[in-house]
Amino acid sequence: MSETPAEAPKQAKPEGEAKPKPKPKAKPPKPEDKPFEIFMAEEFLPEISSQLKRYDLVPERLELVDGERPVVGGACPMVVGELPGGRRFWLCFGSSDITSSKTITLADPGSEPTLLESFLIDEKRMSLALLVSRLMQRLNGQKWLGGN
Repeated sequence: MSETPAEAPKQAKPEGEAKPKPKPKAKPPKPEDKPFEIFMAEEFLPEISSQLKRYDLVPERLELVDGERPVVGGACPMVVGELPGGRRFWLCFGSSDITSSKTITLADPGSEPTLLESFLIDEKRMSLALLVSRLMQRLNGQKWLGGN
C-alpha cells in the first residue's frame, strides 16, 4: 500500500443546487411584429424614402392614410406616394396588418388610376425587406425609377 493519502470522497450535489442555466438573451422584436401604424411610420416609409433617394427621387408625398381605395372604393389603410412629375401610387392593405391582402394602383401624370392590381398575393411570410423590394420592383417596372 502506498502512503499517498486517499482522495476525499466527492460529495454529490443535491439536485436542487445545480447551476442555473443562464437565460438566453432576448432577441429584439422583428420590425414586422410592431403594430401596423408604428411599423409603417418607423420602418416602411423611411425605408421607401431611402430607396427612392438612391434613384435621386425625393417623394413629394409619402404617407400612411386611411381613405377610399382608388378605382373600386371602400375604406382601407394605404400608403400614398407621389413622385416628382406627378406620378402617384397607392399601396392598399385589406386591414391594419401587413399580412392582410394588398393591392397597388398607379397613375401617370395627369391621369386618374384605372387599374387595381393584386400585390404580394402568394407570399406566406411578410417582411419589411419583401414589402420594400417588391414595391420598388413594381415602380421600376413602370420605368419610374430611371431608364431601364
